[in-house]
Amino acid sequence: MIKPRKLAAGSTIAVLSPSWGGPSIFPEIYQKGLQNLKTLFGFNIVEYPTATMAADKLYEHPELRAEDINAAFANPDIDAIIATIGGFESIRILQYLDVKTILENPKIIMGYSDTTTILTYLNSQGLVTFHGPAIMAGWAQIHNFPYLQSYYTAMLMESAAELHLNPFPTWSNGYPDWGNPETIGEVLNMAENDVGFEWVQGTQSASGRLWGGCVEIFSFLNGTDFWPEKSFWKDRVLFMETSEEKPTPQQVGYIIRNLGVQGILDAISGILIGRPKDYSAAERQELHETIKSIVADEFNHPEKVIVGNLDFGHTDPNMIFPLGIEIELNPVKKEIRLKEAIYTD
Repeated sequence: MIKPRKLAAGSTIAVLSPSWGGPSIFPEIYQKGLQNLKTLFGFNIVEYPTATMAADKLYEHPELRAEDINAAFANPDIDAIIATIGGFESIRILQYLDVKTILENPKIIMGYSDTTTILTYLNSQGLVTFHGPAIMAGWAQIHNFPYLQSYYTAMLMESAAELHLNPFPTWSNGYPDWGNPETIGEVLNMAENDVGFEWVQGTQSASGRLWGGCVEIFSFLNGTDFWPEKSFWKDRVLFMETSEEKPTPQQVGYIIRNLGVQGILDAISGILIGRPKDYSAAERQELHETIKSIVADEFNHPEKVIVGNLDFGHTDPNMIFPLGIEIELNPVKKEIRLKEAIYTD
């Protein structure tokens, strides 16, 4: 895998909008995210043209969004790229990406939700990419979770060869109205994480390279030239999470069943499931049981390790998952750890 360099205080972050033009509609929450990156981590910010471009212009011009990504990778002064927010049609920009330039100038690129298209495609081409918080949904709220600064520092600014992933002690399930300036950066429904990771299936340790993102986006990619080839899937650990549209457990099951028919469930070594947004405890349990039934019963893989209720995706706080990095799932010790350094230095 092609790995980027780690960040440091003073690193320069390119901010751009590869999907929806949220900052043009809710500028206050966008500015809060930038402020947190500057004040809590000491990063410099460079806003690329699409960062605050009008949402309708972004929708009409996918090539402009790709141009910003290409330019940020080509710029030696840029150390990382973070998406402002997700959306629903970033798959339209993939044809315009300059993959050669991107791979020759590796750096952190991060986002989630619709940014799954970009992260998974570039990872399939050999680049380590980062599923993690976006500017407006994630970075703008991190001050609500006092333990997050040290976690993000470890994930982005240190180069330890081994990192253990542990459940966050608290979580939230949404945001107040971004149109209300009095509640900018706040979160809703803060709860204690009294469940932790849920070990759904598997008794033997499993390892593989991380790959995944928002499960609904898999359907956008599936069948296109940007979906990984069959040989890609061997010994991958698939991570998946659901969006604010709240697909039912059965609908998620349709997507998992499709992966099974493709032979992907035969090839991968494990599955990580993010805390599903807006699910009740009963719905979450149904989701886990649905996925387990498809993997174990329909495709005869009761040995595959499945872990649920992880803190990533459309939830806060949001773990950072580096696509392409080797990870181990240990059901005996109830441990999840990255087995190699994320960065080149």
